[in-house]
Amino acid sequence: MSHILIVDDDPQIREVLRIALRQDGYDVSEAGDGAEGLAKARNGKADLIVLDIGMPEMDGLEVCRRLRAEYSTPVLFLTARDDEIDRVLGFELGGDDYVTKPFSPRELLARIRAILKRTSGVAPGISQGMLTRGALQLDPGRHLCTFENQPVALTKREMDMLAHLMTRPDHVATKAQLTDAVYGPSLHVSDRTLDSHLRNLRAKLAEAGCDTAIETVHGVGIRMGACQGG
Repeated sequence: MSHILIVDDDPQIREVLRIALRQDGYDVSEAGDGAEGLAKARNGKADLIVLDIGMPEMDGLEVCRRLRAEYSTPVLFLTARDDEIDRVLGFELGGDDYVTKPFSPRELLARIRAILKRTSGVAPGISQGMLTRGALQLDPGRHLCTFENQPVALTKREMDMLAHLMTRPDHVATKAQLTDAVYGPSLHVSDRTLDSHLRNLRAKLAEAGCDTAIETVHGVGIRMGACQGG
């Protein structure tokens, strides 16, 4: 039984979600504000978090930002703001999907099932064993990344992207291939969102001392670099 954490300041929305999720066989817990939601998310029990963006004091984006520094728990955003900026920002922070208010409980359940199916294991076609490229090591199954034996904190999106590249280190990956590896083939994601994940991944690896990790093949895509240590 998967455990879903609902974080929303509207008790009526929490009630609707609680009833729908329990009827669909999920274990459910709730939080009425961002701080409480973050505290409950940190106990590690949730398999997925339904997170409202528009909460006072600590909004959903800030909750996700803090959560992503420690955990890769899937996040489904609830938002009343259906525009590209919010979507991109949410995905940049590591959100897995979003549903706009007002929403259909049936649609939300379908999105939750899809996320849990997509995130229940390592992305399709990616080895679950240790991947090595120069001084860079990645263990997708344990969600661990190190460069010269020093940990590099990655979100699940960044981890899936890097794992796809390291599984095929000498092949050039197109944006379409990276999108499928990170989000699955059924979810449409803009190039801008994908580029933000790639930019963040490069920055984290460069900060760890691995500024040659990802090479751009202009007009084609990207591939793994040498990843040599110092």
